[in-house]
Amino acid sequence: MADEVKAYPAKRFFVEMLTRDIELKDSLLDLLDNCIDGVMRERNESLGEAQPYAGYEARITFNKDGFEITDNCGGIPKGVALERAFRLGRPDRETDKNIPTVGVYGIGMKRAIFKMGREAVVSSFTDECSYNVTISPEWIEDDSTWVLPISEIERGSKKTGVTVSVSNLYPGVARLFSDETAFENDLIKSISAYYGNIILKGFDVYVNEKKVVPIGSSFILSQKSFDSGEGIAPYVYTGELNGVTIELVVGFYRNLPTDEEQEESLAGRPSTEQAGWTIICNDRVVLYADKTKVTGWGEAGVPQYHTQFVSIAGVVNFKANDAAQLPITTTKRGIDGNSELYLSIKEFMREGMKLFTSYTNKWKVPSPDRPELAIPAVVSTARSIADMVPKDKWSQDRKSAIKGSKFKPVLPVPEKNIEYRFIRFSRPLSDIRALGERFFDDPDYAPGEIGGLCFDEILKGMK
Repeated sequence: MADEVKAYPAKRFFVEMLTRDIELKDSLLDLLDNCIDGVMRERNESLGEAQPYAGYEARITFNKDGFEITDNCGGIPKGVALERAFRLGRPDRETDKNIPTVGVYGIGMKRAIFKMGREAVVSSFTDECSYNVTISPEWIEDDSTWVLPISEIERGSKKTGVTVSVSNLYPGVARLFSDETAFENDLIKSISAYYGNIILKGFDVYVNEKKVVPIGSSFILSQKSFDSGEGIAPYVYTGELNGVTIELVVGFYRNLPTDEEQEESLAGRPSTEQAGWTIICNDRVVLYADKTKVTGWGEAGVPQYHTQFVSIAGVVNFKANDAAQLPITTTKRGIDGNSELYLSIKEFMREGMKLFTSYTNKWKVPSPDRPELAIPAVVSTARSIADMVPKDKWSQDRKSAIKGSKFKPVLPVPEKNIEYRFIRFSRPLSDIRALGERFFDDPDYAPGEIGGLCFDEILKGMK
């Protein structure tokens, strides 16, 4: 018999290398993605409803001894478990091809387990069958077997869904899961941002019994501005390419920054406002409040982000039944910047940004002279905003490969012909406080107001 060369994979490679390039928090979000995918499989025909995720939930609990996530999202059919759910990589591209999930490679659940510890039990409860699949330290060490034990269990009164329990945690993970770190708060903040769109559509998420409050995209807009095509309204673009529908909105979500906010930025205290671009793929946020070249800031005529633009926010919503067509990375927490689809839509992202950065440049005047964007911002989806645009206000785009439609508002410009410039300088805090006490009876009065008064007093004396 001829010699044979061993070419089968080593589990150590998957356990160590597969998890090296993903943060722990992102791997946990992968598990949430699986919960949402379960809802999509159950509710495929009803995903166009306003609240398609109502009644579904995921509960995450963890401490230094273990981790668990439980959902009521339908469970994993036994046949799916036997054939592909536990394989390290999806064996085909046909699975879920008609459902708008974000899973492409079939590694999320396993990668999350391997990231946390060396022992796990996955329990699935469906209408037809309930079972446990066990991953043990011995299985991880044994390269000779790639099958996992499965055993049927009683469902009892438990709802259909999946529970993933991980124990034998790695020391670093156990430390992060303890009460001594801020990991719990960081995870809640990430879920609020990255799953805000889904939570607003009815899905509930709990972290150690704390219900997650969503952060949604909000914009200053009014039907009146859309009807006239003038005033403060967002730039809107919609289109479709290769089975992917795109909805883009960029505009103001708050008033222009005050002089004090500008000064705080110069003093090294940057604003924590949620400006920048949020990218959504099949209802999941994959990039949140980005202010880098990835989303067009600082390139092709768009200025780099700074506090002057703190009022500008944008959202792009991609949706496709074939997740492989979406411009996302394998971690599902980033954008594939080389995607033809993304490069095409980025042209419109930059066009919209230029409209609003130009507006802030034209209104570079002291705070009292700037217009108040008096209409309150409202939390809105890109789809609902696009529906507000009258049919006769859309213009057709013929240059891009997407062949979409856009609404470009006419923003107001200053009527005054006076040219303004900001004056910025620093002085000892004790002197600033003394002047505040002298002129305003308040040593903590805003430094910008104090400086402006001093300037006006000297100018008055000159005149």
